[in-house]
Amino acid sequence: MVDVRTIDTSVTLFGRKWASPLAIAPTGHQGAYHPQGELAVARAAKEKGKLMMLSNVTSNSVEDVNEARGEPVWFQLYASEHWSSNLKMIERAERAGCPVLILTVDMVGASYRETQDLFMRQDDRNCSACHGEVRSPFRGRPMYDGIDLNAYLDAGVRFDWDLVKKIKDTTDMKLIIKGITHPLDAKLCVEHGVDGIIVSNHGGRSQADSRGTIEILPEIVKAVDGRIPVMVDGGIRRGSDIFKALALGATAVDIGRPYLWGLGAFGQPGVERILDIFDAEFKVVMEQMGITSIDQITPASLALP
Repeated sequence: MVDVRTIDTSVTLFGRKWASPLAIAPTGHQGAYHPQGELAVARAAKEKGKLMMLSNVTSNSVEDVNEARGEPVWFQLYASEHWSSNLKMIERAERAGCPVLILTVDMVGASYRETQDLFMRQDDRNCSACHGEVRSPFRGRPMYDGIDLNAYLDAGVRFDWDLVKKIKDTTDMKLIIKGITHPLDAKLCVEHGVDGIIVSNHGGRSQADSRGTIEILPEIVKAVDGRIPVMVDGGIRRGSDIFKALALGATAVDIGRPYLWGLGAFGQPGVERILDIFDAEFKVVMEQMGITSIDQITPASLALP
């Protein structure tokens, strides 16, 4: 018995207010899904007022994506063992106006991506007569700012807190660490001055039998104890999933595969439709729960103590 005619779904991250807790996670090589790639996603994010995170394995430059978005996006970094390469990307993102740098730490060493291998094209016949030229950056050697990204990502990277300090000493951008799945690491993030965490297992691709992020989230939230924002991605498929993640303590919720499905099917309109569906479903859940603002969503909303 609550008046839910007015629903406020807004959240604030680093002083910036967003109309919804739904954000666009960084995913690479978006040109493989649609010719406009990240530019189409950026325009959809602008149209729908969504936070967008850009992978450094991008098909379009950060400058062009920022222009399409209408404001600087958050920039995600895969660290290299070569500090000069890291520095080059960090400085470029900062020059472009990106306010937040996202360091991904859940890609240490190689990973066996069986699902991706299963979907690789095996038929080598020329099908251009019907389908045009078939190109995919997954089969080539993608380049960004003169860096061979295949070699860049295959390099042995020393992930430790010295790297975090080096990055923090280099840039004024806020630093988020993406790929935290253990509460002790979450506590260390706070102790080492990290500005935020994204609970992520890389979509389950790096280690297929890892725990689901929705299971891990409460442990990370408890460890952080409200000192820095905690975001989450992985397995978010409905507006109700956003609600559950917020109830378990997330500050915001990121999606990856769903908006890529929209991008691959219809380009910018497809991404916009995906964002609309998530927002509409999330609002319906809030109405049905008798909740009018994000701060009212608690573990009790899931009948948890």
